[in-house]
Amino acid sequence: MRKLRMGMIGGGIDSFIGDVHRKAACLDGMIDQVCGAFSSSAEKSKRSGAALFLPEDRCYGTFEEMILKEKELPEAERMDFVSIVTPNHMHFAPAKMALENGFHVVCDKPMTLTVEEGKALEELVVKTGLLFALTHNYPGNPMVKQARAMVANNELGKIRKVQVHYLQGWLATSVEKTGQKQASWRVDPSKSGAGGALGDIGTHAENLVEYITGLKIEEIAADLGRFGDGRVLDDDGNILLRLENGAKGTMSFSQIATGEENNLAIKVYGEKGSLEWSQENPNRLTTKWLDKPMMVYTPNGKSLHKDALLASRIPAGHPEGYLEAFANVYKNFATHLNAKLANNEIETPDYPTVSDGVRGVNFIHAAVESDKNNSAWIKLY
Repeated sequence: MRKLRMGMIGGGIDSFIGDVHRKAACLDGMIDQVCGAFSSSAEKSKRSGAALFLPEDRCYGTFEEMILKEKELPEAERMDFVSIVTPNHMHFAPAKMALENGFHVVCDKPMTLTVEEGKALEELVVKTGLLFALTHNYPGNPMVKQARAMVANNELGKIRKVQVHYLQGWLATSVEKTGQKQASWRVDPSKSGAGGALGDIGTHAENLVEYITGLKIEEIAADLGRFGDGRVLDDDGNILLRLENGAKGTMSFSQIATGEENNLAIKVYGEKGSLEWSQENPNRLTTKWLDKPMMVYTPNGKSLHKDALLASRIPAGHPEGYLEAFANVYKNFATHLNAKLANNEIETPDYPTVSDGVRGVNFIHAAVESDKNNSAWIKLY
């Protein structure tokens, strides 16, 4: 066991999600950032690295330079994995190059712009035997893990119905026309891909449904909206879901829901009981039953399953939230990678993988196709 060495691609000065990744990766003391290619501008990349107190010779002008030069370093010095925190259109190329040169990968979602690119990465992961984590962070929450364990343990009985929504309001006005950086690339198909809000937050909702229920979404019927002036990509959507066991579901996502911040919530209904979790009140998992009173679970509280306890960091009654959940993705990835370096096996690694990434990209394209065909039902596979 040792600290793992991380190189970052993207996440330079003024980056939002890059800083979140850095804090999350370092929270458990298992990972050190040792290098980076932080921007498409070599000068800005160098300034970003200096601000992070990295050695000048480990701050690279391009991701290609970083991967090739790190590969030349002695094994005891070079990075172990790359963390890719760029806009969507810059996920595939560095992930592919990193895998081809022997480096493990952590990548932000959605994984790629096309299903073909996603499958190419999946094939590379199988071929190389390298690890690939996708940073859907919400499954890292202890109460989400408790929900998953309860479903897997058949405590709710057969799942019949799922309702999930992710509502934001930050694109309720045309902020992209003011030069707002985060908005500008998200409404641009060349950078965001086929989905707007669909790819940005709809994929979180999709992943949460499959993670908690353990069921794959087989078919969808999507109605996407474009309310912002001149927007090509969706900023709102409603989707009907059919899950593999026959369960039905509804999904609503929006970035024009005025006044909303990050209102991600899910309800799962089974034959014997139901559960409800909200990201904005993440320390409460509410369950309701046919034959007993409502119960509320909390992190590090009573009657938790093992995975929920392992994801809880602090004494019961203290808040755990977004950053800690994000950190659990990195912690579980680091635990798996350390085991792999020690030639040990972990049977079921608990973090989103390259296969989840392929499913997410396929979900985006299926929803876009359904919307173009008057909300026709589309099979995901």
